[in-house]
Amino acid sequence: MDRSGQSINALFEAGNHVELSFGSVSPSVSGTGPGSAGASTPTGNVAQSYTQVGAAYKRQLKESTSIAIIFDQPFGADVNYADAGYALSGSAASVTSTGLTLLGRQILDEHFSVHGGLRYVSVKGKYNRPQTSLPAYSSTYSSGSGTGFVVGGAYERKDIALRLAVTYSGEIDLALPGSAGSLTTTFPESFNVDFQTGIAADTLLLASVRHVNWNGFSLNDDDPNAGTLVKYDSDVSTYSIGIGRRFSDQLSGSLTIGYEAAKDEKVSDLGPTDGNVSYAIGDAYTLENGVKISGGIRYVDFGDAVTKLVNATFADNSAVGLGLKIGYTF
Repeated sequence: MDRSGQSINALFEAGNHVELSFGSVSPSVSGTGPGSAGASTPTGNVAQSYTQVGAAYKRQLKESTSIAIIFDQPFGADVNYADAGYALSGSAASVTSTGLTLLGRQILDEHFSVHGGLRYVSVKGKYNRPQTSLPAYSSTYSSGSGTGFVVGGAYERKDIALRLAVTYSGEIDLALPGSAGSLTTTFPESFNVDFQTGIAADTLLLASVRHVNWNGFSLNDDDPNAGTLVKYDSDVSTYSIGIGRRFSDQLSGSLTIGYEAAKDEKVSDLGPTDGNVSYAIGDAYTLENGVKISGGIRYVDFGDAVTKLVNATFADNSAVGLGLKIGYTF
């Protein structure tokens, strides 16, 4: 469900800055579970490929004051049990979202700064469930939106390229009118910690932690035939660590490893993975006119999972993501 990570890194770019990013993710998520006739049956690949688009504009108003507008697609899901013969064949759900964050940053002294603002999120989706142990149900949910606040601070030492930034994002309540029942939910609060420091000439250590309070999150349809579509029982922390290296004034690269612990609990049939380990490599090239082009590839190894509704087992699953970003500082 958590797709963009809600980064605010554009706020720390030097001077005035604009950027546009594009990503494409191709997951392969399959398992085995009860078939419509009772025998163990393959599910087929239930996770659909998707794209991500992002953009940001940062404006330096004064030497110590700046603002940024950030567009992202923070939350999403797209699951489809299309293979015939499986117990949940015909079940499908999709969630799409757009987010717009307005932030201001004030530098307090040589080392400390504070930032904060508002985040607006709009969400829509679809849900379809054939007759199983539960009644058949289908609804299309039109857009619902809500606003939450963002606040944080940073410590920097420019002599060693050190920056520690901590950002808190508040809850956002949403109500989505549906073609059958309507859906209500609260997207949870989260904490982002981003760290970097020089460890050698032209070399950076990069690290981040994202913690999201997913425990208690649910998508609730007010139609009794639908009930709770998705429910999470545990918070999620995602960690990454990596090395960034500048090879010349124009070219730099990075290697990053990510980790999200498995919860060893049964998961929703609409999200049949539990934890992951990821590996990413990226490069960036800066043109003489100030345009910076960066791109990378990430491989994600998903943790095995057992689902709540039909006790299906999902194992040996993965995803590949490609990303491209074009930025301009002026």
